Amino acid sequence: MKLLNHTSRHLSVLLLPLITLWAFAFYYAMLDEIYDSLDDGLENQKVLLLKRLKKEPSIVENSDFDKHVYTFDPINKEIYDNFKESYHDTLMYMYNEEDFEPVRVHESAIEHHNNYYKLKIITSMVEVDDLAQDLIKYLIGLYILLVVSLLLLNNFILKKIWKPFYHSIGQLKNFKIEKENKITTLPTHIDEFKLLNETISKLIKKSSDSYIEQKQFIENASHELQTPLAISINKLELFIENNPLDEEQTKSLASILDNLDRLTRLNKSLLLLSKIENKQFLDEESVDFLELTETIIHDFEDLLAHKGMGINFESNSAPKIKMNKDLAIILLTNFIKNAIVHGQPNSEIHISLDNNLWSITNIGLPEALNQNLLFTRFRKIGSNTKSTGLGLAINKAIANKYDLELSYNFNDLHTFLIHFD
Repeated sequence: MKLLNHTSRHLSVLLLPLITLWAFAFYYAMLDEIYDSLDDGLENQKVLLLKRLKKEPSIVENSDFDKHVYTFDPINKEIYDNFKESYHDTLMYMYNEEDFEPVRVHESAIEHHNNYYKLKIITSMVEVDDLAQDLIKYLIGLYILLVVSLLLLNNFILKKIWKPFYHSIGQLKNFKIEKENKITTLPTHIDEFKLLNETISKLIKKSSDSYIEQKQFIENASHELQTPLAISINKLELFIENNPLDEEQTKSLASILDNLDRLTRLNKSLLLLSKIENKQFLDEESVDFLELTETIIHDFEDLLAHKGMGINFESNSAPKIKMNKDLAIILLTNFIKNAIVHGQPNSEIHISLDNNLWSITNIGLPEALNQNLLFTRFRKIGSNTKSTGLGLAINKAIANKYDLELSYNFNDLHTFLIHFD
């Protein structure tokens, strides 16, 4: 969810209780104002009636609301002395509505020519139920209007204000350090966006410089280390061929050659791992895993024959994964080679492939491998001294690069799996 929509959602949710609270406050404030206005009107009618009473004494004879909006009911002096003016609501039958409707009543006690009367004056008032219903309707309309206005404000005004931010986010989304592309920022007068743009530019420059330095180091290390190692191995091999040596000397030089050969393979593996993690394999294509698996199996035919092993390959489909083909070859080769090297002689390896999964199963050690350390660097399986312990770590790096998931399980047989997205 975008930031503007996220903000709009929270504001919309916040508006609802705020408008509800405001509605209650407005409703009771409006009722208080209505009652105050009605009471003032009733008080004014009382004053007018008392003035009229002096000119028309006969009005005290009215004791029925059917004729007038006031009545005079005789009372004794004791009631008169203890009487307190009051305002209250009641219901009265309205002929025009043919129903009982609310009215406001004012009661007071007056004295006229030594006679005492209870004066009642009525006036129509607003129906509270109708008022509440109308208020709810208007509040719902107001809420919808506010939410729509808020969305329009976000999409037309705030979107323009936040344009530098979204531009920077879009640049970061498409930025790939291995392609050495540049980040451009839009000019802005907002201090926070200026700080964001400056920080992004500094971090990108620092990361790019570090990436270039690492890339150059890997390239230099690859050349500078491989060359002297290859020369040393060649010279030792020539020395052994051209000079008569006793058995002890031959064993010592053979051990040196083995260590140099292992160092060469270790150097190549570490450099490959660094290149993968630094994303230096840029070329990608649609790799057919069915065709690639069959090709790699064919390449291992001699090693399989040497160990008396066979591979049973079953495929229900031919998934194609977009990735660097060289890395795909390394990924499958490492798994197949491990299964052959660490598998029991004269046993069979099973490989299966479908749209979502590539798996390889072999008979190896009679116990499960440690899954927590399986894909870490320099973790060796078995007692093979020639292994660099980097094969599965390289596979894990390749899988991470292309969002593939690697897993392992053991049920008398060792199974490694590649889960395709």
